[in-house]
Order: sequence, then structure tokens, then C-alpha cells
Amino acid sequence: MDTLERREDQVKGIFGRVEEIEGVVEDLADREPEAVARLQRVASSALASAGPVSLRVAADLLQLSVRTVTTWADQGVLEVVARRPKRVDPVQLHTVKHLIEELRAAGRNRDLVTAVWHRLQDQAALERDDLAKSLEQFRDGKKIPI
Repeated sequence: MDTLERREDQVKGIFGRVEEIEGVVEDLADREPEAVARLQRVASSALASAGPVSLRVAADLLQLSVRTVTTWADQGVLEVVARRPKRVDPVQLHTVKHLIEELRAAGRNRDLVTAVWHRLQDQAALERDDLAKSLEQFRDGKKIPI
């Protein structure tokens, strides 16, 4: 086994372990919030330790072709963190992997790039502090007419 194959196996192993941690997080979510927070930190740290991920490994993890993953990287759906050879961010790759799994579970297999892009945009919007504050005010009945 050459160095590239070992590196690919290592990255896939990290992603596999993170998936296992996330399974435990789901099991503990209601009963052990402190343990869940610790496990989420461990999972995030493990993903970050994977380093930039090759397009071939990303394609395997996403169950897509390398050509499709390359297109997604060129379109900004996957964040490119290294240009030669082109490699993507492992944390964002993990997020996209989960989005694709959700879409496929819902029966969506066509035009995944558009659906994933929209979900990423929605997530980014929901993470904005000003929007979170506005939504909280709306829920509390503190509506201010324009």
C-alpha cells in the first residue's frame, strides 16, 4: 500500500469514527447534554485533524463521481482549501455528506447540487446573529411594524 492509499484510508477512518460518535450523540441527546457537547467537540476536532481531503476521497465519501465532486468544488458547494492537487475542507465535506444522506433518504437523487446549495445557504442564514435575534423577537411576540 502506497502513501496516498494510506492517507485515503486514514481520512475515511476518521470520517467513520466521527459517524460513530454522532450515533452515540443521537442516543444521548436527551439524557446527557454535557456528554453530548463533549462528544461533539471530539468529533469536530477529529474532522479538523483529517486535513484537506482529496477529491477522490470526497467522491467516495459522498458516493458521487470525482467529476461531480470537482464541479461542486468549482461551484463553491465544497470549499477548496488547496489548489494543487485540489483538496476540500473536511468539516464542510462532512456537512455536505449529511445533507446528501438526508436528501437521498427523502427520495431525492437528482439535482443534488442545487438542493445541497440551498440547504447550505439556509444554514448560513440561520447561523446569523441578527436573524436569530429577529426570530426570537418574533416568537416572543415583539413584532415591530415597518
